[in-house]
Amino acid sequence: MALPESWSIKSRSHRCSVTDRHFEKDEPFYTAIFPDPESSGYIRRDFCLEAWNDRPADAEQPFSFWRSHYEPPVSDEKASVVAKESAEELLSRLIEEDEPHTENARYILAVMLERQKLLVETDNQHTPNGILRIYEHKKNGDVYIVRDPNIPLDQIESVQSEVAELLDGNRPRAEEQTASSEGTKSEETSDEQTKEAAEATSETEEAQTESAESNSEESDSDETASSDEEE
Repeated sequence: MALPESWSIKSRSHRCSVTDRHFEKDEPFYTAIFPDPESSGYIRRDFCLEAWNDRPADAEQPFSFWRSHYEPPVSDEKASVVAKESAEELLSRLIEEDEPHTENARYILAVMLERQKLLVETDNQHTPNGILRIYEHKKNGDVYIVRDPNIPLDQIESVQSEVAELLDGNRPRAEEQTASSEGTKSEETSDEQTKEAAEATSETEEAQTESAESNSEESDSDETASSDEEE
């Protein structure tokens, strides 16, 4: 059965999956993502360094893995601003729904959250269907696997508008019913979201342009080499 192209995996464990020992603050550990044959998705396992280094040579190979440091949950953490919460919730919902028409929006949301330093790209894997980018939430350890759709340049603007509209529509209704001063804050938040969506799509466009230029330079180099050989 084919694996899904986007997935949300929750959450960081507080114990080693092998020794069951509780991680200490700032302790280095490994996170590994394995295909889950029972759900056609992925499962996450966290390993202390000793358990990871002691894995036998014939142990199951992970789809992806990375090393990080354990941060215990903070119960009294201040609430994030609405824009960031909305983007996180929206990304999780779109991944869970896994509708093909939201694939571009999912990728742009992930890039937005990475720019906001809420997500960090820990790995990327090349598959027959494209590049899967693996992101980890810096605070709670949630993992998001998002396919890079390689958005065509002529669709960048429409995707930007789609993401901005989704974020604007994802705000709590109570926020829309507040006094005029709160309404002004809401408009400012919406403007910030639109700006962030534009920056994320612009970053995607720049990356694709650089890739195209690189391919063109390689092609010119190959042609020059071929011409020299003929002479």
